[in-house]
Amino acid sequence: MTGITENLSLAVDSLRAHKLRAALTVLGLTMGVATLITVMTLVQGANLYVEQKIANLGVNVFRVSRLPFALTDFSVLAKAQRNRFLYQDDMAALIEGCRHCETVGASLSSNVSLRYKDRMMDDATLYGYTPSMATIDTRNVELGRYFTDLEDRHAAAVCLIGDKVAQDLFPDIDPLGQTIRAGSDSFIVVGTFERIGSVLGQDQDSFLAVPLRTYLKFRGQRNSLTISVQAAEAPGAFDLAQDEARRILRSRRHVQPGHDDDFYIATSDTYISLWQSISSAFFAVFVMISSISAVVGGIVIMNVMLVSVTERTKEIGVRRAVGATQTDILRQFLTESVVQCLIGGGIGVWIGFACALALRELTSFPASVQVWVALLGVFLSSLIGLFFGIYPALKASRLDPVVALRTE
Repeated sequence: MTGITENLSLAVDSLRAHKLRAALTVLGLTMGVATLITVMTLVQGANLYVEQKIANLGVNVFRVSRLPFALTDFSVLAKAQRNRFLYQDDMAALIEGCRHCETVGASLSSNVSLRYKDRMMDDATLYGYTPSMATIDTRNVELGRYFTDLEDRHAAAVCLIGDKVAQDLFPDIDPLGQTIRAGSDSFIVVGTFERIGSVLGQDQDSFLAVPLRTYLKFRGQRNSLTISVQAAEAPGAFDLAQDEARRILRSRRHVQPGHDDDFYIATSDTYISLWQSISSAFFAVFVMISSISAVVGGIVIMNVMLVSVTERTKEIGVRRAVGATQTDILRQFLTESVVQCLIGGGIGVWIGFACALALRELTSFPASVQVWVALLGVFLSSLIGLFFGIYPALKASRLDPVVALRTE
């Protein structure tokens, strides 16, 4: 009986004797495993990134809006367009009546172009915030200060700017105290936010924040607020605050018992659930594509192994004549098939990780390189080698040694 070392030696010798054929054989499997590894590292990284940034609404924070925050059915959005707007009176009702709501704020947003002297920035975001958003918002003020209640009540023309706005419009001067134009309106910069970075390729620092009443003064009162609520720290207060907010708003908006809410409440889980449903769909598609490539690679390996069995019929007969059993021949050809798949899988794992790391370094798209993903790639390669190598190995082991020796 031949050992694993001898079988490995025979497999390596066979691959060395047919280098080009071996390289072309493992190519399909390599591409399949590389695609799978790349997709898995990107999906894992994106999931972690979403949990840390997109869904980071703050501690015990939920949001209320007339339109859904995250959806996959656009008929729901069309129906929601008929919902009544949320106004400052609704926010005031929550402040007064929600016992488990510790802090209540509101925000509005729209697109705007920014300008400072001869410098321009297009496609920036203009936010209108209540002063209470300083407590609710997870973004920190780096320079200067947040605007005050007095400035909000008097609709003062003051603002805070994101890091990219500060870098692009005020690269060589202190932005505090400077006047910046947002569309046709002018604001005095009183603070700057810390850098957030990009989220899935979308820059999060190109914005300007003004007091909510200032926003309404310049943009009009006919805007529906997004209300943000930070619940108290007590156990169970987060769910109780949502229930109280829902009850207060349903009462104010005269929603009858048994009817659906005409507003939407979102927590961090809302965004995570939507992202996971989207990412799992993409992941399934890419896994199917990479699996097809891997299966094609396995079929190629099986065909090449069948050709190899035909070419080496006399070698098999000689080995049987000198004492090799059917099991020895079976193991020899199975080992050769698995070695080819492991080589292809190993190269595929390396290429997959290299592509993921390159995307992470050269772009803002995240990638999470994990050891278990590499082990999965190697395991799948071994499994493909065993599955598609069984038939050629069985065929080789069942050859009649007398007939094999007569083969020219």
